Amino acid sequence: MLKRFFRTRYGYSRWDGTQEIEGLDADDIMRALADDYLEQGDLQQALRRLMQDGMQRPDGRRNLGLRELLERLRAQRSQLLNRYNMASGVMDDLRQKLEEIKQLEREGIERRLREAQELAEAEQARQSEAGTPSQPGEDTAGSDALTPEQKRRMLETIAQRKKQYLESLPQDLPGQIKALSEYDFMEEAAREKFNELLESLRQQMMQQFFQGMRQSLQSMTPEDIAHLREMIRELNRMLRERQQGLNPDFDSFMEKYGEYFPGVNTLDDLIEQMQQRMAAMQALLENLSPEQRQELENLMEQLISDDRIRVDLMELAQNLQALAPLDDYRMRFPFRGSEPLPFNEALRMMGRLQQMEGLEEQLQQARRLDDLEAIDSEKVRELLGSDEYRSLEELKALMKILEEAGYIQRKGNRWELTARAIRKIGQKALQDIFDKLKRDGFGRHVSPFRGPGGERTDESKRYEFGDPFLLDLQKTVMNAVYRNGTGTPIRLSQEDFEVYRTEFTTQSSTVLMLDMSMSMIYNGCQQAAKKVAVALESLIRSQFPRDNLYIVGFSFVAREYKPEELIEIGRYDHSQGTNLAHGLMLARQLLSRHRGINKQIILVTDGGPTVWYEEELGGWQFAYPPNPWAEQQALLEVQRCTREGITINTFMLEDDRWMVSFVNQMAEINHGRTFYTDKNNLGEYLLVDYLNSKRKRIS
Repeated sequence: MLKRFFRTRYGYSRWDGTQEIEGLDADDIMRALADDYLEQGDLQQALRRLMQDGMQRPDGRRNLGLRELLERLRAQRSQLLNRYNMASGVMDDLRQKLEEIKQLEREGIERRLREAQELAEAEQARQSEAGTPSQPGEDTAGSDALTPEQKRRMLETIAQRKKQYLESLPQDLPGQIKALSEYDFMEEAAREKFNELLESLRQQMMQQFFQGMRQSLQSMTPEDIAHLREMIRELNRMLRERQQGLNPDFDSFMEKYGEYFPGVNTLDDLIEQMQQRMAAMQALLENLSPEQRQELENLMEQLISDDRIRVDLMELAQNLQALAPLDDYRMRFPFRGSEPLPFNEALRMMGRLQQMEGLEEQLQQARRLDDLEAIDSEKVRELLGSDEYRSLEELKALMKILEEAGYIQRKGNRWELTARAIRKIGQKALQDIFDKLKRDGFGRHVSPFRGPGGERTDESKRYEFGDPFLLDLQKTVMNAVYRNGTGTPIRLSQEDFEVYRTEFTTQSSTVLMLDMSMSMIYNGCQQAAKKVAVALESLIRSQFPRDNLYIVGFSFVAREYKPEELIEIGRYDHSQGTNLAHGLMLARQLLSRHRGINKQIILVTDGGPTVWYEEELGGWQFAYPPNPWAEQQALLEVQRCTREGITINTFMLEDDRWMVSFVNQMAEINHGRTFYTDKNNLGEYLLVDYLNSKRKRIS
């Protein structure tokens, strides 16, 4: 048996960021949505804010939202702009490379001259030892070979002409490259380095059109060049057909020339790829000074020695411009750094910055239209990283996760919460309050009284007549063992029996009265009051299903809210006025439906009554400072509640002098309790008080 469990081997390795992380859980999403939804009562807004702001998971990991993704993208772009200097880097890099080539040639010339001088001196020394010294200017026309001295003089003449040529090169880069292309290098290393520079420039210039171009024009065979010419002509023909609304044969084209366009599957992909590469060059030109721009354009034109290819490429650029103008890519980036960039790196940098611009536009569009599918996830991975990519993919899957979990359902063009989701939000509100109770040490008070008719506890007692027969078998058997000693059979007697104690829980009817005046919003109390209402409803539904709970909201007038409506209450349900009299009257009428002695009103408010009824004026009236009639009518309803045995427990969120005086009058009439608390502690006080009232224990 154990071998079966332990034969599997497990390998452990250091975390490297590539291992899969468990995706979003529907319950995590609901927990993140709950508070926002309770505050606003608008699912669409709550989902929108979740996508904007992201969410914190219970394990501490964070899912980034669109706002944070956008901030990270902008920060990365700013870092690049603050680091590099585009204007000085590109052309200076080419000039520096040409200077290195020219210096290498000069050093080669000087070395050749030194070597010739050393040979001439060695030859002269040898002749002196042989007794046949050579005379300067001696005629050697009849000789078959030049003497070392003659070679030195000839080399010196050639070297002088080459030095003068190098010193007289044009100042502009295209002119220098053209002149050096026609120059016969004396130093082989300088020749090779210059040819490498030319090939690199030609390759980079061609790659602005064709990503798969890995071979420069200079190193192409005549067959390669003919193949390239044919490809460009076919491509131009295909683009002309697209402009005319025809359907070009893209598959046949790719069969013949696919090596130039890796990763391309459609004609649209090909056009987009080429436009992006051309756009990088265009952006590079835009970020140079006019003189540098003209210089680089002349250089690019000069690098293509094949006239036919040069004309076809010009036509290709015109066709691409006709299909999708590149005007949007004519942008200047505010480079502020000092680090130069070589030409090839500058092209890559401009392409990256343009991709960042495009991704920023996608993120902003997604924020405006709530359309996450508009964002290219692979671009996020490429430009920002794996964590950002994972966060985006999980955001995209958010709605599907909630729907599959049964938390949301589509009604027309909108999403709505299901009954299961509403219960989940209530459980979350309840859990938040009890979690805070655990942290704050605000526990229940222990009472010594026990009795029948309620929930079983973990304590046991000797059985007495009338006790529910909830047998504690273990203690019953042990009592018999203690009495008789060990051995079998075990004989039980009446005094051995132990049963579990029970808590007596009362069945009650409760009206939760929520102040929905505008001051509750201004004072920041609205969400706390709504949250405790949702939590209380969840508590009663899950733990005290026989209890009755009603929700009454009151502002200018009062009305009853069904449990399914409670979660939808938003700031627009609040209005001016605190009509306490109407709220108490409605609560009293609701409680009159039930028999029994355990009836209570839980009143949550931040102000005294400001609305009263006056028939001559047409109904309810509002005044602030409060009219005495508002207070009198409210106290009259308190008296009526008292006569009907209804207890009013008040939770005051403000404590100015007038309100304290009014609440004290209520307590004197009704003998209910008053709690002065704030929005941060309302839930703990209210739920603990409710639970304590449920656990009346009798002996």
